[in-house]
Amino acid sequence: MRFAMTSGRAVGTVLIVIALVATLAGLVLPSDMLAGNRASAIARAAWQDDGKGTWKTEYGPLTAMDRDFLRKVRAAGLWELPAGRSAQERGTRKSVRIAGNHLVDGHTELDKRAVTAGRAMNVSLPTQPTGSQQEYLDDMEKAQGEEFDQVLVDHLRKQHGVVFGLVGLVRDQTKNSMIRSLATRANAIVLDHITVLEDTGLVNFEELNDVK
Repeated sequence: MRFAMTSGRAVGTVLIVIALVATLAGLVLPSDMLAGNRASAIARAAWQDDGKGTWKTEYGPLTAMDRDFLRKVRAAGLWELPAGRSAQERGTRKSVRIAGNHLVDGHTELDKRAVTAGRAMNVSLPTQPTGSQQEYLDDMEKAQGEEFDQVLVDHLRKQHGVVFGLVGLVRDQTKNSMIRSLATRANAIVLDHITVLEDTGLVNFEELNDVK
């Protein structure tokens, strides 16, 4: 009887210790080990299902995520190309003008690839920036001098961070060879753009999670 009581207390102690460890893990993991899970969740939430299922194409199955990615690549060019040209012409820092060169070169290539893929697989693509994208361009148009540099970098760095996760997700999961090729190239170009934007010294890393 005494042994049973001792064993019961030992089990109870172990359960308490396990509970404490679990609690501590819950406090520590979100800021460290769970960062990857959060990034993955954001990437998965970054695409929209058009409700048209998976299409058969000569390049392999084309999923709703594939089509949304294709449309987002095209949409990005519709505002980031003019933003890049503005950076080339109005940037007060050499680093901002250099970033503008990279933006124009990168999105000119990606836009051509997206249009080619859209035609090949009969995917309708946007022809105008979205409301939010037009707001970003309007913000840049209103800004003057050094403020322009900051506004441009703020908007572009945040949006590139959002799309970078989606590019990785599509590259990992797509079974369509044309989309895979586009995602592979987009991965390199978006990373290049993130890098040159950060090289301006104007990125506020504390505000990158505040994406609208």
